[in-house]
Amino acid sequence: MATGMFTDKVKILIKAGDGGDGMNSFKAFKGKPACGPDGGDGGRGGDVYFIGDKDKTDLFSFRFKSRFEAENGEKGGTNRCSGKSGESVEIAVPPGTLVKDAETGKIICDVFSDGEKILVARGGNGGKGNVRFTTARRHAPNFAQKGERAFPHYVILEMKVIADVGLIGFPNVGKSTLLSKISAAKPKIANYHFTTLSPNLGAVRYYDDTFIAADIPGLIEGAAKGAGLGHDFLRHIERTRMLCHVVDISGCEGRDPIDDFKKINEELKEYSETLAALPQIIVCNKCDVYGAKENLAAFKKKYGRKYRIFPVTAVSGEGTQELLAEIVSVLKTLPPVQPVSPEEDFEYVCGGDLSYEIVQDENGVFVVLGPLVDMLCRNVVLNNPDSMQYFQKVLRLRGVIRSLKEAGCGEGDTVSIGDVEFDFVE
Repeated sequence: MATGMFTDKVKILIKAGDGGDGMNSFKAFKGKPACGPDGGDGGRGGDVYFIGDKDKTDLFSFRFKSRFEAENGEKGGTNRCSGKSGESVEIAVPPGTLVKDAETGKIICDVFSDGEKILVARGGNGGKGNVRFTTARRHAPNFAQKGERAFPHYVILEMKVIADVGLIGFPNVGKSTLLSKISAAKPKIANYHFTTLSPNLGAVRYYDDTFIAADIPGLIEGAAKGAGLGHDFLRHIERTRMLCHVVDISGCEGRDPIDDFKKINEELKEYSETLAALPQIIVCNKCDVYGAKENLAAFKKKYGRKYRIFPVTAVSGEGTQELLAEIVSVLKTLPPVQPVSPEEDFEYVCGGDLSYEIVQDENGVFVVLGPLVDMLCRNVVLNNPDSMQYFQKVLRLRGVIRSLKEAGCGEGDTVSIGDVEFDFVE
């Protein structure tokens, strides 16, 4: 969501670095053109990290740069020299930012604290040089391994304000004014609806206790279904430990305070049962306006047994000290805010998936497809006997030969694997 300059949800592209290719080379001296293999390994590709940065307040900067790529590993050198590893990339985000996989919507991580560094995409391993393929029977391997390739991934960054107390209520009920009186925050204040279009945070001190309060932009009826900026505003309440529900008790805009309170709570419940279950204190604001006294009496009669109700006049600060004392008292009984746990161990890795599938085309050719085939295509040199021997060994070890038989492939049938096509032999 972007409202004015404030941005709390973006989609970006990340890519770890590719591994460098292994070197295929041989020592050579004057008069001795081939004295043995000396190809070094390729360098490892750089990783992608997310890191919490308290100096960032939103995701606005990602509107100008939305692609982040780590450096590729360098190719292996001669004389058994390994290639240089690629530089990793660190993406700074505000604390409280969820990172989600754009395709599945699964939570990858929650960058919760300032300085917290989380690995999200791992770079590809470098390929082995030809010196690594020497054996007692193979003295001069004329092939090297390609580096692992890393693939780009789209992720969604979703910022959720981290605060102890969330100030909620309809537009223009005085939430921003209340925040300005109890903290050093200076939110925009004006006498019209939706003056506040982004959450404002304020550090509140009450004697020796401190807490963070968030002025959540005004909700409206239908917010849980996305009316107005509903979902975007409600998201920022999810991390709060308790709620201060601000009500315009004067009804000076022709609204019914009891009805307003009921509607906002219905929206909270529809959006999230967990959100609706948060401890809630009612702040009846604008007690200095004509009609407030009668409305306050009716409100207390309706909700006084279930909730703690605090009459205040936010513009003058009257009643705020009693309110702060109660907030501090309630917070001491509540557990601290916890980061969101990923649904599963989620990390983008290279080469981890070596699955395959077998299909038969219209000409009766058995075609092997999948990540295993991509890996073989990178590492097999078709005109090298040793490399083809490695190709056949992998097919046996990975069960491809057995799977071909189970699929009905018999003696003399044609099999296609990447660029290699051969007749199947039992």
